[in-house]
Amino acid sequence: MSLGKETTLTKKVENVEDTQNMSVLDLPELVLECILERLPPASLCQMAGVCRSMRERCVSDHLWERHMKQKWGRVIGPVAFREWKWHVASKRSIGSARHGKQRSFMRLVSLPWPFSWMRVKVDTNNSIKQYSSLPVDSAMAWYLALESGNFLFPAQVYNRENGLVGFMLSCYDAELSYDLHSDTFQARYPPHGRRAVSIEHAIPWERLRAPPVDTPPHDLHISDCLNDLHPGDHIEIQWRRNKEFPYGWWYGVVGHLESCDGNENYCRCQISDTVVLEFNQYTPDSRWRRTTISKKDHREEGNEADGFYGGIRKIKNANEISIWKNLWPSEVLD
Repeated sequence: MSLGKETTLTKKVENVEDTQNMSVLDLPELVLECILERLPPASLCQMAGVCRSMRERCVSDHLWERHMKQKWGRVIGPVAFREWKWHVASKRSIGSARHGKQRSFMRLVSLPWPFSWMRVKVDTNNSIKQYSSLPVDSAMAWYLALESGNFLFPAQVYNRENGLVGFMLSCYDAELSYDLHSDTFQARYPPHGRRAVSIEHAIPWERLRAPPVDTPPHDLHISDCLNDLHPGDHIEIQWRRNKEFPYGWWYGVVGHLESCDGNENYCRCQISDTVVLEFNQYTPDSRWRRTTISKKDHREEGNEADGFYGGIRKIKNANEISIWKNLWPSEVLD
């Protein structure tokens, strides 16, 4: 009896010792992958410092692309992606590929990070050597560059300059940088005419978007929706004060011709060569309330007094329409 008890006790001790010697790397590959997929960015960076095998897993693009999409997907578009690729290429051109990668990433991790987890990682030479193998064009490097505010990216800002009356219900291109402490952005609007660069601080996420079309702010957008416009459709149209200014995108709706009473049974506005655009944020007698464009030969239309109207895009996405409605001014504009 005593011998049996001793044998059982010995096995229990051995099992405890075996359990204590196990590591997370002993988990099945699928289980480990599922755990890593659920870790936030800070924890992934911590896990990457455990060992070489864990680092190779934690810096994988497929893990960081998910975080990129979740946090940055709404404000990062193809234009910003091209800027990042150009940024990476410019860094690679300095020195050899090996040293270029190391310098670039060491510059990232040596920034005054607000994350305690990043400060710890750069305290020792060993940690720096571990991270130096991160490819400079990886999804993780891009995420960290955005998170640090070190990479300025192009995007668009609704109601620029804190909702200045002259910009209500518009969206303008700017260079954005992120401030992790306040979870807001700083925007640099390009100079135009005699006006210098304008900087706006503390912009919340809900006032930003990725450019919906790949048209530079000084170029005319080629309208491909003119024959598909009906009264009641939601649109955005380019507008600028004069030809030295960049275009902004302004929200409006398609209206009825003056000869039409709006009766759906008799409305023939769609077959007309003239399209009426209404900007109902302005009073009925405002010169900004209505304008017309031609379907056949629409290019840039306007003058120095009323500004210049450019290309049109039809808004089909309900979420986009909802964003514009949420930005509607509390009072009608003159």
